[in-house]
Amino acid sequence: MRFLPISKKDQARQATPGVKRLSLDGKATVKLGAFARGGQTRGDYKASDPDFGSTQPYIPCGILDQETAQLHVTFGSSAKPSAFIVDTLTAGWQGLSPQEQHAIERVQLKMDNGPESRGVRTQLLQRMVHLVDTLGKPIQVLYSPPSHSKYNPSERCWGILALPGNGPQRQDAHTMLEGAKSMTWQGLKPLVALSRKAYAKGGTRSKSARPAVEARLERNPLLPTWDILISPVGAT
Repeated sequence: MRFLPISKKDQARQATPGVKRLSLDGKATVKLGAFARGGQTRGDYKASDPDFGSTQPYIPCGILDQETAQLHVTFGSSAKPSAFIVDTLTAGWQGLSPQEQHAIERVQLKMDNGPESRGVRTQLLQRMVHLVDTLGKPIQVLYSPPSHSKYNPSERCWGILALPGNGPQRQDAHTMLEGAKSMTWQGLKPLVALSRKAYAKGGTRSKSARPAVEARLERNPLLPTWDILISPVGAT
């Protein structure tokens, strides 16, 4: 059968050479300031209500390589639109060696079906099409069903990421980044980066752009918004 349920399709790709299995997920906004977040720390610290007085908020987006267990976390200092998601994915690809890039025949990407990344979001899909053409590699996007984001592998990393920062206050970006670097996921330290690129909130693509984008997508007829294959121009 050409199209399998998402879980079976993932299992089928686990032992397939040339398939890079990635999981991408964004975490809730991190607020900097003298806020209590639970946990314990040494010294006499006074904490504020976390809903007030925050300075610059940061939004982490993580990419987990399911074969190597290497986690890449980018903290964005702006909004979390589809452009930030695709830029994070692009940076993860650029972090691979030329030999690793050459060995990859297809990227399988798991994502949450959130408002910025869902399978009907023209902004994201248009940027993904451009990325596929730039990389010259097909990308298969697999979405978690509603209320099942916990099954996205990268989702499990966020609980570990939060532990080092449960005590010390995140007063600045340096403290936030160092806390993220101190975590361990399956014996590996994450690769942590800070992006200061400003992204505009909201924004839409015109309806006239949607047909051209849809023409580049191969949607699973059984799961049309949850299983999408994007191939480079000229690929057979």
